[in-house]
Amino acid sequence: MNAAASPLFQPLQMGALRLPNRIAMAPLTRNRAGPGNVPQAMNVAYYRQRASAGLIISEATQICPEGLGYPNTPGIHNKAQVAGWKDVTDAVHAAGGRIVMQLWHVGRISHPSLQPDGKLPVAPSAVRPAGKAMTFAGMQDFVTPRALEADEIPGIIEQYRRAAENARRAGFDGVEVHNANGYLLDQFLRDGTNQRTDDWGGALENRMRLPIAVLEAVISVWGADRVGIRLSPSGTMNDMHDSDPETTFGTFIERLSGYGLAYLHLMDPSQSDLRHGAQPLPAHGFRARYPGVMMVNTEYDGAKAHAALAQNEADLVSFGRLFIANPDLPARLAQNAPLNTPDPATFYGGDARGYTDYAPLSAP
Repeated sequence: MNAAASPLFQPLQMGALRLPNRIAMAPLTRNRAGPGNVPQAMNVAYYRQRASAGLIISEATQICPEGLGYPNTPGIHNKAQVAGWKDVTDAVHAAGGRIVMQLWHVGRISHPSLQPDGKLPVAPSAVRPAGKAMTFAGMQDFVTPRALEADEIPGIIEQYRRAAENARRAGFDGVEVHNANGYLLDQFLRDGTNQRTDDWGGALENRMRLPIAVLEAVISVWGADRVGIRLSPSGTMNDMHDSDPETTFGTFIERLSGYGLAYLHLMDPSQSDLRHGAQPLPAHGFRARYPGVMMVNTEYDGAKAHAALAQNEADLVSFGRLFIANPDLPARLAQNAPLNTPDPATFYGGDARGYTDYAPLSAP
């Protein structure tokens, strides 16, 4: 790849942030937070190594204890977690990088063993997902969640707002609202999981109500130009489906276009989504419906990313597995250098192996 000619290596004004390139690090759950779901020294090293990304999006970070869905994932709801994340952001900034936090509540994709006092996970409706939860005791069947009462929902919105404030205290450059992959906000948006008959369900306008309210709460803290949102229109992860995803997501994206967000982060259909019968809704199909900065993700390599930007299908691309194995990914792509191969056995949990020990280009 000719770095001088590729739009991947051109700067981008993304809301309030000036990015030196258009190669973003996707949010990557790695299950390596310390006790109390607090970021630890190993996490500081991991993010520092990847500071050459135009933008780092942190791993999904739970906004409250009830938002936890996996062992050893970090939170942003107490002082110790804020302090742990501050060490991360300080390290990234010292290395010249930019980092935003992905705000997360898993909703029904949890398990009583992960919940305070062993309670049921919450969701828009009491619809049990197919599959198994990752717990400290291994994989266990998902349970039927408890439907949130209408008077509980403002409290969820407030938890997002407080998490956004904590992200500011932790030194982040912005936040991304996780509205994808079958977690709580995605569960409210789609009619396969939202079977409510009150003002928070039913018609699409009502199903959009919580995601919009959360977005507005987060904007009240950060300003729209430091807020992004992630969507997965074709996503089947966590047993998700919708009767008319093209209308659901097209309408929602048009609604988002009025907020002046820093970016919209869209996931293309994955091979897994297609195997599970997803309606293929590629991100570029929504380009005409969203005039702002668009980031795309899912199974991109350097050549595919270059083509997407050259054809104006997106403004920047986020990379996941390639960033796991190649902390200096922008340099490797610019130099057409060989890429390290990621080791899936070390993706989730463990120590520094497969986390901070991938060799950079400068290694002998």
